[in-house]
Amino acid sequence: MTGSDAEFAPVDTSRPHPARVYDWWLGGKDNYPVDEELARRIAATDEAAVRSARANRRFMHRAVRTVAEAGIRQFLDVGTGIPTEPNLHQVAQEVAPESRVVYADNDPIVLRHAEALLRGTPAGATNYVHADFRDPDTILRQAAESLDLSQPVALSLVALTHYLDDAPDGDDVYGLLKRYVAELAPGSYLILSQVTPDLSPEVIAKVADHFRAGGTPFYPRSLAEFSRFFDGLELLGPGVIPASGWRPGPEDVAVQAEGIVPLYAGVARRP
Repeated sequence: MTGSDAEFAPVDTSRPHPARVYDWWLGGKDNYPVDEELARRIAATDEAAVRSARANRRFMHRAVRTVAEAGIRQFLDVGTGIPTEPNLHQVAQEVAPESRVVYADNDPIVLRHAEALLRGTPAGATNYVHADFRDPDTILRQAAESLDLSQPVALSLVALTHYLDDAPDGDDVYGLLKRYVAELAPGSYLILSQVTPDLSPEVIAKVADHFRAGGTPFYPRSLAEFSRFFDGLELLGPGVIPASGWRPGPEDVAVQAEGIVPLYAGVARRP
C-alpha cells in the first residue's frame, strides 16, 4: 500500500463525506451518523437515489469486466470511496488474476480500511494511494510504483466528476481529466459516470442543495457537458447513456422498469 503524510490525518465525522453517503446507499457499514443523515435526507427527496447508487455500482462492474476481457491488465480507480465488495480489483482479477489495481481517494477512513479490505490475488497486485483527484502529479507518480504507465491502463472515475467544478480558476475538471488521459498509453480506457439533471431536473436541483448544505459542492451535468469528457477518445457502444442501460444485465433491465436513473455513463478508448 502506498501512502503519504496524510495517512495520519484524523477522520472528520462532523461533516458528511460523499463516499460514505454512497456507502450507506449501497448498504455498507463504513459510514457515520452524519453520513446516514444526509443519505436519508437525499433519499427522501430523490426516490431514485438508492437505485442510482446501485445501478452505478453495477455499471462499474460491467465496464471493468468489458475492458478486462478486451485485454486490459492495469487499473487506476480514482475516488474509489469505501471499498464495498465486490470492488474493482475483485472484478478485474476474476477475469485476469494477474491484473494490477491502484485505488486513490482523499478520505482518511478509506485509508484506514484499505489495507484490511483491499486484498488482491497472489498473481496480481492491489495498492492504495491517499491523495486527491485534484493532485494528478501525486496520484500518477505513486500509481507508477505499481503500474507501468507506458502500457494501457483503465482509468475509472465513477461518480466522481459531479463533485468538481469546471471553472479554469477552480477545480477545472475538464483540464484535470485531460491531464490524466495525456499520461495514459494508447489503448487505455476511460470509465466514467456522473449525475445529470436532464432526466429529473427539479429533483436533482434539490439533491444538489442538500449536498451543498452539507458542505459538499455538487455539479450535475447535461448530456453535452458529460460527453465533453470523452473528447478525443473512441466511445465504446452504446456510447453515453444512463448507467442502467450501458450493456445491461438482467438486473439492470429490471431496474429500468422501476424508474429513471439520472446518471450518465460511458467507456472510451484512447486511440
